[in-house]
Amino acid sequence: MKKTVIMLTALLAISLSACSQSNKKENNEMKKTLVAYFSASGVTRGVAKQLAEVTGADLHEIKPAQPYTDADLDWRDKQSRSSIEMQDKNSRPAITDKLQNMQDYDVVYVGFPIWWYTCPTIINTFMEAYDFQGKTVIPFATSGGCSIKKANADLKAAYPQLNWKEGKLQNRVSKDELKKWVEDNR
Repeated sequence: MKKTVIMLTALLAISLSACSQSNKKENNEMKKTLVAYFSASGVTRGVAKQLAEVTGADLHEIKPAQPYTDADLDWRDKQSRSSIEMQDKNSRPAITDKLQNMQDYDVVYVGFPIWWYTCPTIINTFMEAYDFQGKTVIPFATSGGCSIKKANADLKAAYPQLNWKEGKLQNRVSKDELKKWVEDNR
Protein backbone atom coordinates (compact mmCIF):
# COMPACT_ATOMS: atom_id res chain seq x y z
CA MET A 1 0.00 0.00 0.00
CA LYS A 2 2.82 2.43 0.89
CA LYS A 3 4.55 1.69 -2.43
CA THR A 4 1.33 2.44 -4.34
CA VAL A 5 0.85 5.78 -2.53
CA ILE A 6 4.50 6.74 -3.13
CA MET A 7 4.25 5.82 -6.83
CA LEU A 8 0.99 7.75 -7.25
CA THR A 9 2.47 10.76 -5.46
CA ALA A 10 5.55 10.65 -7.72
CA LEU A 11 3.40 10.36 -10.86
CA LEU A 12 1.24 13.28 -9.72
CA ALA A 13 4.34 15.40 -9.06
CA ILE A 14 5.77 14.59 -12.48
CA SER A 15 2.43 15.38 -14.17
CA LEU A 16 2.08 18.70 -12.37
CA SER A 17 5.65 19.63 -13.22
CA ALA A 18 5.09 18.84 -16.90
CA CYS A 19 1.89 20.91 -16.98
CA SER A 20 3.66 23.78 -15.28
CA GLN A 21 6.48 23.69 -17.83
CA SER A 22 3.97 23.56 -20.69
CA ASN A 23 2.08 26.60 -19.32
CA LYS A 24 5.32 28.51 -18.85
CA LYS A 25 6.26 27.80 -22.45
CA GLU A 26 2.86 28.95 -23.75
CA ASN A 27 2.95 32.14 -21.68
CA ASN A 28 6.53 32.97 -22.63
CA GLU A 29 6.23 32.35 -26.35
CA MET A 30 6.38 35.65 -28.14
CA LYS A 31 3.28 36.50 -30.06
CA LYS A 32 4.12 37.66 -33.57
CA THR A 33 3.27 41.34 -33.78
CA LEU A 34 2.67 43.77 -36.63
CA VAL A 35 2.55 47.54 -36.52
CA ALA A 36 0.56 48.71 -39.57
CA TYR A 37 0.09 52.41 -40.09
CA PHE A 38 -1.18 55.07 -42.45
CA SER A 39 0.58 58.42 -42.23
CA ALA A 40 -0.31 61.40 -44.39
CA SER A 41 2.26 63.85 -43.00
CA GLY A 42 4.83 61.61 -41.29
CA VAL A 43 3.73 62.11 -37.69
CA THR A 44 2.01 58.74 -37.34
CA ARG A 45 4.96 57.10 -39.15
CA GLY A 46 7.31 58.32 -36.40
CA VAL A 47 5.15 56.82 -33.66
CA ALA A 48 4.71 53.57 -35.62
CA LYS A 49 8.48 53.17 -36.00
CA GLN A 50 9.00 53.70 -32.26
CA LEU A 51 6.19 51.27 -31.43
CA ALA A 52 7.66 48.61 -33.74
CA GLU A 53 11.03 49.06 -32.05
CA VAL A 54 9.53 48.81 -28.56
CA THR A 55 7.50 45.69 -29.37
CA GLY A 56 9.98 43.99 -31.69
CA ALA A 57 7.19 44.02 -34.28
CA ASP A 58 7.29 44.01 -38.04
CA LEU A 59 6.40 47.36 -39.60
CA HIS A 60 4.00 47.83 -42.52
CA GLU A 61 2.95 51.10 -44.10
CA ILE A 62 -0.62 51.27 -45.37
CA LYS A 63 0.05 53.06 -48.65
CA PRO A 64 -2.67 54.61 -50.78
CA ALA A 65 -2.54 53.52 -54.42
CA GLN A 66 -2.90 57.20 -55.27
CA PRO A 67 -0.70 59.19 -52.85
CA TYR A 68 -2.30 62.16 -51.14
CA THR A 69 -1.13 65.62 -52.18
CA ASP A 70 -1.21 68.68 -49.94
CA ALA A 71 -4.34 69.81 -51.80
CA ASP A 72 -5.94 66.39 -51.17
CA LEU A 73 -5.37 66.83 -47.45
CA ASP A 74 -6.80 70.36 -47.16
CA TRP A 75 -9.59 69.76 -44.66
CA ARG A 76 -10.84 73.35 -45.08
CA ASP A 77 -11.69 72.61 -48.75
CA LYS A 78 -14.97 70.68 -48.90
CA GLN A 79 -13.99 69.47 -52.38
CA SER A 80 -10.58 68.10 -51.36
CA ARG A 81 -10.06 64.38 -51.77
CA SER A 82 -9.86 63.72 -48.02
CA SER A 83 -13.02 65.77 -47.35
CA ILE A 84 -14.95 63.86 -49.99
CA GLU A 85 -13.68 60.47 -48.75
CA MET A 86 -14.57 61.25 -45.15
CA GLN A 87 -18.10 62.37 -46.09
CA ASP A 88 -18.73 59.03 -47.83
CA LYS A 89 -18.91 56.20 -45.25
CA ASN A 90 -18.54 53.68 -48.10
CA SER A 91 -15.31 55.22 -49.38
CA ARG A 92 -12.50 52.68 -49.58
CA PRO A 93 -9.36 54.25 -51.08
CA ALA A 94 -7.26 51.60 -52.80
CA ILE A 95 -4.04 50.47 -51.10
CA THR A 96 -0.81 49.05 -52.47
CA ASP A 97 1.84 46.71 -51.05
CA LYS A 98 -0.59 44.18 -49.64
CA LEU A 99 0.88 41.88 -46.98
CA GLN A 100 1.23 38.27 -48.04
CA ASN A 101 1.64 36.89 -44.50
CA MET A 102 -1.10 38.48 -42.35
CA GLN A 103 -1.98 34.99 -41.11
CA ASP A 104 1.38 34.92 -39.27
CA TYR A 105 0.47 37.72 -36.84
CA ASP A 106 -1.25 37.37 -33.48
CA VAL A 107 -1.31 41.05 -32.52
CA VAL A 108 -1.83 43.94 -34.95
CA TYR A 109 -1.40 47.57 -33.94
CA VAL A 110 -3.19 49.82 -36.45
CA GLY A 111 -2.05 53.45 -36.53
CA PHE A 112 -3.52 56.49 -38.25
CA PRO A 113 -4.03 60.24 -37.96
CA ILE A 114 -7.43 61.37 -36.74
CA TRP A 115 -9.48 62.83 -39.59
CA TRP A 116 -12.89 64.34 -38.86
CA TYR A 117 -12.80 62.86 -35.33
CA THR A 118 -12.24 59.28 -36.54
CA CYS A 119 -9.90 57.13 -38.61
CA PRO A 120 -9.39 57.84 -42.32
CA THR A 121 -11.45 55.62 -44.63
CA ILE A 122 -8.24 54.00 -45.91
CA ILE A 123 -8.13 52.19 -42.55
CA ASN A 124 -11.42 50.49 -43.48
CA THR A 125 -9.79 49.42 -46.74
CA PHE A 126 -6.97 47.86 -44.73
CA MET A 127 -9.32 46.19 -42.23
CA GLU A 128 -11.38 44.67 -45.04
CA ALA A 129 -8.35 43.45 -47.01
CA TYR A 130 -7.37 40.81 -44.42
CA ASP A 131 -8.79 38.20 -42.07
CA PHE A 132 -8.34 39.44 -38.49
CA GLN A 133 -10.19 36.55 -36.83
CA GLY A 134 -8.25 35.27 -33.80
CA LYS A 135 -5.99 38.32 -33.72
CA THR A 136 -5.82 41.08 -31.15
CA VAL A 137 -6.19 44.48 -32.83
CA ILE A 138 -5.02 47.63 -31.05
CA PRO A 139 -5.51 51.06 -32.63
CA PHE A 140 -3.28 54.04 -32.01
CA ALA A 141 -3.54 57.53 -33.47
CA THR A 142 -2.03 60.96 -33.70
CA SER A 143 -4.01 64.18 -33.80
CA GLY A 144 -3.60 67.91 -33.62
CA GLY A 145 -6.53 68.28 -31.26
CA CYS A 146 -8.97 65.38 -31.25
CA SER A 147 -9.22 62.27 -29.09
CA ILE A 148 -9.27 58.68 -30.36
CA LYS A 149 -12.55 57.90 -28.60
CA LYS A 150 -14.81 58.14 -31.69
CA ALA A 151 -12.31 56.20 -33.84
CA ASN A 152 -12.26 53.39 -31.24
CA ALA A 153 -16.07 53.27 -31.20
CA ASP A 154 -16.35 53.44 -35.00
CA LEU A 155 -13.86 50.60 -35.53
CA LYS A 156 -15.54 48.38 -32.93
CA ALA A 157 -18.96 49.07 -34.48
CA ALA A 158 -17.73 48.40 -38.03
CA TYR A 159 -15.89 45.19 -37.11
CA PRO A 160 -17.61 43.88 -33.94
CA GLN A 161 -16.43 40.30 -34.43
CA LEU A 162 -12.79 41.27 -33.84
CA ASN A 163 -10.86 41.22 -30.58
CA TRP A 164 -10.26 44.96 -30.06
CA LYS A 165 -8.20 46.46 -27.28
CA GLU A 166 -8.79 50.08 -26.41
CA GLY A 167 -6.72 52.37 -28.62
CA LYS A 168 -4.78 55.37 -27.45
CA LEU A 169 -3.75 58.74 -28.83
CA GLN A 170 0.05 58.74 -29.05
CA ASN A 171 1.07 62.37 -29.59
CA ARG A 172 4.65 63.27 -28.67
CA VAL A 173 5.05 59.98 -26.84
CA SER A 174 8.37 58.69 -25.48
CA LYS A 175 9.62 55.13 -25.87
CA ASP A 176 9.12 54.60 -22.13
CA GLU A 177 5.48 55.71 -22.42
CA LEU A 178 5.00 53.35 -25.37
CA LYS A 179 6.57 50.48 -23.41
CA LYS A 180 4.16 51.08 -20.52
CA TRP A 181 1.18 51.19 -22.87
CA VAL A 182 2.28 47.95 -24.57
CA GLU A 183 2.68 46.24 -21.19
CA ASP A 184 -0.77 47.45 -20.09
CA ASN A 185 -2.29 45.89 -23.27
CA ARG A 186 -0.82 42.42 -22.76
